Amino acid sequence: MNNEQCCVVSCDKPLDKEYWDAQYKAAATGWDLGKVSPPIKTYIDTLENKNAAILIPGCGNTYEAEYLLEKGFTNVTVIDIAPTLVENLNQKFASNSNIKIVLGDFFEHQGSYDLIIEQTFFCALPPTMRQKYVWKIHQLLAEEGILTGLLFNRTFEVSPPFGGSLEEYKMLFNSAFDFVKMEVAQNSVEPRANSELFIEFKKNNEFKVDLYAFEGITCSGCMNSVTGKFSSLNGVMNVSMSSNFAEVLIVSEKEIPLEELQNIVSYDEKYKIKKI
Repeated sequence: MNNEQCCVVSCDKPLDKEYWDAQYKAAATGWDLGKVSPPIKTYIDTLENKNAAILIPGCGNTYEAEYLLEKGFTNVTVIDIAPTLVENLNQKFASNSNIKIVLGDFFEHQGSYDLIIEQTFFCALPPTMRQKYVWKIHQLLAEEGILTGLLFNRTFEVSPPFGGSLEEYKMLFNSAFDFVKMEVAQNSVEPRANSELFIEFKKNNEFKVDLYAFEGITCSGCMNSVTGKFSSLNGVMNVSMSSNFAEVLIVSEKEIPLEELQNIVSYDEKYKIKKI
């Protein structure tokens, strides 16, 4: 799917504000459908609460927000890190008071939302940030909040986008969310047919979702040992560590004292853990 690729600068550069701004300046937006994604459009058509607080992270040209506004929704927020894009969006929606356009880092954003729409944001993040994504989405959703949208169920030879699989997502989001729906999208655009999963995840308020920075691990074997020890703690429902071993996500019935976590890994003096 060459049309999904977006690299116009060397892809070994950080996927930061400068990188994404370069894509919009060069109009190198091969991922852009030019319209609202059909599975998301179908979902929006089922929504009844026009006053629901809705967030679209990594919004891009945000046809989803445009469609929401056309349908009469009154509380839409979109956020993106690329200044050129955000300037264009501010001009496009200048006369519409029902949308808030934010230039900034999603992971620093604060708010409370009934619905977060995922559309090519997760796949644009380095896979090392997936635990942080789960933590931040859970943090931003209101008590009955829903994460919905599309995730790729495939891999890519050139990235971004970064792919994934249904099994990976089950392990990643487990316990932090209740899986209302996670299935192959039935009405994807043709280039993405059978490669997208439509998701509807409801925030699980029964459990604490905490993210920690971790130092000292250099191999998968050590990672498995540490996550196994954390998983065996009473009340811990799910543990996953980022692919670069720098962050660990813990979902538990109650917050585990940091001192207890550090004590568990004190068998190796290199291991240090702190809450983010």
